Amino acid sequence: MNRKSFLVAILTAGCFVALSTLAPSTGHAQADPKVQKAMAALKAATAKLGPAKIEGMDPVSGKAAAGLYFGTTKINNNYEIVDAVVKDNGGTATLFVKTGDEYIRVSTNVPKDNGRATGTILDPKGKAIVAINKGEAFYGEVDILGKPYITGYDPIKDASGKVIGIYYVGYAK
Repeated sequence: MNRKSFLVAILTAGCFVALSTLAPSTGHAQADPKVQKAMAALKAATAKLGPAKIEGMDPVSGKAAAGLYFGTTKINNNYEIVDAVVKDNGGTATLFVKTGDEYIRVSTNVPKDNGRATGTILDPKGKAIVAINKGEAFYGEVDILGKPYITGYDPIKDASGKVIGIYYVGYAK
């Protein structure tokens, strides 16, 4: 195993351990190892790129959204990470960015009738947003665009600890 692969494996394992010990147990998905494994993979993939930050605005599916970056990699309209996570773990994955009071899907493979659900927002009355607004993770069943999913949502924080987005993974029920 080369050094880079070893470091990625260690980082992934660390994320998995941290997620499983620090995330609150709020529902069935917390106990679901698929959700935990996919979340750890999503976090590890973005961590390899560098710290999260918001820079400028970048429209997504016609909706004005803040530009979400990990290191120098712009995430808006970039599906490489979410597609790789789903290829390896199944389910769906999304990276949301906070723009005003909304969380906008800027990179996703959650489907909608005419393709990817980019530009759509996290349900402002849903269960997940309450935990995210407190800077906490949410694991449980939620309705996404009219369909039930077993999910995990975890806040993306910038270097100062401010919530600037959301990591999401989920599996259709």
